[in-house]
Amino acid sequence: MGYLVKEIKPTISMGRAIIIIDIIIVTLNIIFLQEIEIGLYSAIAIYVMGKMIDILFEGIYFTKLLMIISDKNEEIAKEIGEKIKRGTTGLLGKGMYTQEKKLVLMCAASRGDISKIKLVAKKIDPKCFIIITNSREVVGQGFKRS
Repeated sequence: MGYLVKEIKPTISMGRAIIIIDIIIVTLNIIFLQEIEIGLYSAIAIYVMGKMIDILFEGIYFTKLLMIISDKNEEIAKEIGEKIKRGTTGLLGKGMYTQEKKLVLMCAASRGDISKIKLVAKKIDPKCFIIITNSREVVGQGFKRS
């Protein structure tokens, strides 16, 4: 059920998707069974459970690392900086199949920024290639302090 919510709204975390579904169930319980006290206790338990799920799945300082390969790197980097307020770094790369030299954009971002960055990159270059990987910890400006 949580995956269904993520299909409809991909920016939502799994913990939050489960919270939404559980709140709907508890609300229906309150409406039909008139058990308000049980509903309030359930709401507290649902909130705590959702936060714990996010922490267990992703960790406290969980961050994503994006690698974007495109012919429009300058435009993509500029939009990410202006609209999402995230910095990018250009790494020199070489396609081993095509032997073509490419600039690869690298961007560390929080969970909430991932879908925004993907939308920006795909809007500017629908053919761009994006790799998203987990980064257990990022230390620096805009992230965890050492």
